[in-house]
Amino acid sequence: MFGQMQYESVEVLPDGRVTFRLCAPAAREVRVTSNDVDYAIPMGIGGGERGLPMTKDATGLWSATTTVPVAADNYRVNCEVDGARVPDPLAVTFSRERTGINSTFEIFGPDGAFQSYDPKVAHGVVSRIDYWSTALGARREAFVYTPPGYMNGTGNYPVLYLVHGAGDSADSWTSVGHANYILDNLLAQGAAEEMIIVMPFGHTPVRQDENMLANTDFGDDLHGDLIPYIDGKFRTIADADHRAMAGLSMGGAHTLRFGLTRPDVFSHIGIFSMGLGLAGPSDVADYVTQNRDSLARAAEEAELVYYAMGTDDFLYGSVAPTRAMLDENGIAHIYKESDGGHTWINWRRYLHDFLPRLFKD
Repeated sequence: MFGQMQYESVEVLPDGRVTFRLCAPAAREVRVTSNDVDYAIPMGIGGGERGLPMTKDATGLWSATTTVPVAADNYRVNCEVDGARVPDPLAVTFSRERTGINSTFEIFGPDGAFQSYDPKVAHGVVSRIDYWSTALGARREAFVYTPPGYMNGTGNYPVLYLVHGAGDSADSWTSVGHANYILDNLLAQGAAEEMIIVMPFGHTPVRQDENMLANTDFGDDLHGDLIPYIDGKFRTIADADHRAMAGLSMGGAHTLRFGLTRPDVFSHIGIFSMGLGLAGPSDVADYVTQNRDSLARAAEEAELVYYAMGTDDFLYGSVAPTRAMLDENGIAHIYKESDGGHTWINWRRYLHDFLPRLFKD
């Protein structure tokens, strides 16, 4: 039997394919699963097979190899062992979801270098904070990136509030999204402004009969507790001109509801892989009716509204009604359309394109 460190659990082959291994002698069925690399590890959407089936050798070691090369990037992965999801026991990097945890692996190469750790550049610090939310009556967490030099400096910085999606957690923008490395690399190139990034927990305590996207809990916590906490504990420039909000999927919905409609708080807005109108025209009409005055003010005061979507995203149908709403309310925006779907492969690239646009004179 293999000992704990006697096999390589993730091996990148010379042709770019990836072999996964797991020692589980007593298991009956094992497969590799991931939501990040569907072309190589199927997600099973539409009834197809989910994951990569693994085969066991005489020693109890299971293995599976992708049929195609895996592009340079950062990925979440797990093994499903007799129906139970198991992170790679030999992994050294992990990423939380709303519930549960994934192991992660990174494939290095020029196409992924923008989001990889580079030992040649200066690096910021990512801190985890706890704060009390009076709005929710609960302890909350957030991750805060401060740029290189912050710890030994005295200057104040603009702030980006960056929110994850419905399946993710407060650490997702760093553990799998590599937001900290993306900004480190941009700063080293002189391509972005120095800033603090606050990555809050996007979920709020479950309340009976409340849709997680159709209540004000996150916004109440963000505006009533988190922003005042950050401005009180960190060296921020505490005005709308130096504050931005962006998010992916559920975080994009939060940004539409609690960012775009608050031009008194945020001057820069980023919406990734989310939109209005999939529930019908009334979805857009209700949003406009509830926020008409705020949208009119955003049309006058917003310095940047950035909207990005993949053409294979299951939410792609929301693009046209959302852009029409922005146009009809006089809100100028930049639209970024990419290949691919609702994945971190896109979201990291949207962030890389978005960050250099922030807080320009």
